[in-house]
Amino acid sequence: MTSTVTVSNIGGPRLTLGFDRFDRLDLDRHLAVHGRLRAPALDDLVRMAEQVDLRGRGGAGFPFARKLMAVAARVNHPTADRTALLPGEKGDERGSSEDVVVVVNGAEGEPGSAKDKVLLGRAPHLVLDGAQIAANALGTQRIVLAVESDEAARSVRAAISERRMPARVVRLTERFISGESGAVIRAINGETPIPPGVKVRASDAGVDGFPTLLSNTETFAQLAVLVSLGSDLYASAGTDDEPGTTLLTIGGTQVVEAPLGTPLRAVLDHCDVPPSPGVLVGGYHGMWLDPAAVSRAVLSRAGMRRVGGTVGAGIILPLTRGTCPLGEVTRIASYLAAQSAGQCGPCRLGLPDVVRSLMALTEGAGTAEDVRRAAGIGRGRGACTHPDGTAKFVLSAMEAFTADIDAHRWGGGCGQSTYGVLPLPVPDGTEGRVAIDWSRCDGHGLCAYVVPELIQLDRYGFPVVLGTDIPSWMEKDVQKAVAMCPALALRVVGGVPGAPSRR
Repeated sequence: MTSTVTVSNIGGPRLTLGFDRFDRLDLDRHLAVHGRLRAPALDDLVRMAEQVDLRGRGGAGFPFARKLMAVAARVNHPTADRTALLPGEKGDERGSSEDVVVVVNGAEGEPGSAKDKVLLGRAPHLVLDGAQIAANALGTQRIVLAVESDEAARSVRAAISERRMPARVVRLTERFISGESGAVIRAINGETPIPPGVKVRASDAGVDGFPTLLSNTETFAQLAVLVSLGSDLYASAGTDDEPGTTLLTIGGTQVVEAPLGTPLRAVLDHCDVPPSPGVLVGGYHGMWLDPAAVSRAVLSRAGMRRVGGTVGAGIILPLTRGTCPLGEVTRIASYLAAQSAGQCGPCRLGLPDVVRSLMALTEGAGTAEDVRRAAGIGRGRGACTHPDGTAKFVLSAMEAFTADIDAHRWGGGCGQSTYGVLPLPVPDGTEGRVAIDWSRCDGHGLCAYVVPELIQLDRYGFPVVLGTDIPSWMEKDVQKAVAMCPALALRVVGGVPGAPSRR
């Protein structure tokens, strides 16, 4: 994927330093560009991270210094000054805490995001520098890199081999929820790679039950840049409250490094993005901004909050003129509903209800209030953040696209087709959907009882099918519903393995 992504910068490169000369920085090129870094002691590293308020770049924006201290509090960490140079030279080994694990979360299962894949593919040693700096401060050599793509895995393994460092690469399933911290830990532990349902802090019990420092790819690269530049020089970019730069993925095809505090409009102009009816900031768990908000938005946590947006994981998706905004929102909500792990009611039943209400609104048969009501049920009660993030995405659309919603509500449509401009994964042939043979259906209603997440009954007792892909966790239930249909009217169209299609 990274080969089709263009990379540029505004105001000068840091994370992307050397990208103008090299497609990929191997160890020699990396050392020539960034130099050999000294690994600070834990107390010094915590102080540096606090001075620049280094935050995680995976979406939640959690302070990195607090993560470090939380893990260190679980072990007898070393406080002596270390003299190790990165990479390749060992320093003082006193106080080793080999029950601590450092995890680089390279999961980037969200469509439209490419920044971490770019870093892993083109600057893997910068990421490894950050991981080794953190590991050295915590007194451990246990480093795990969790990645999704073949390209990232090859690049990281080659870099590890060049450094001769004892790190492990774990492949993750590429799906929307795979980047959730609990899902990453479960994947590394050889368990089903879904959020655990019960909140367990990685700093308390992560990989193999040991205290674990987990942060995303860009965060570790930022840590390496911080140690390289020092706090004062690092803070020369960005704002006083939010120093540094950040990586952004624009439209799924461009990665831009920009100082925090840069106006959003300046980034869009840099990427030659024309004015659009709305811009999604923060990805599919983010928020929509209308044109007026886009003109005022600034790329910082505070700046985005002022206009009702979020930086999130740095995903910015402008909506192209000429496509139906409400149709695009419904299309993405359907995808998100199918990406659920199916562990709780807000996902199993709540998200399909949100999609149904959006479909009704698109067809002119529902209202925005129906959508708000469906999205509000179950908020804050999910097994993970997926239902809340999806609700945030949908609810913000109700505010950003009021004119389009009115056109659908009162005119039966906006006169525009849905062209699918918002990125989704390319189908791999395994997707399946439920369909009804209406020449056979007698309205027994058994299917709605077996798979209420996908099928509900109308007022006459006949099934109404939710037109989304069948989630993997529902495949057995769907097969059961197909087999039990008394009229042999229920079928699966598509590629769910092992499902009787009755086509």
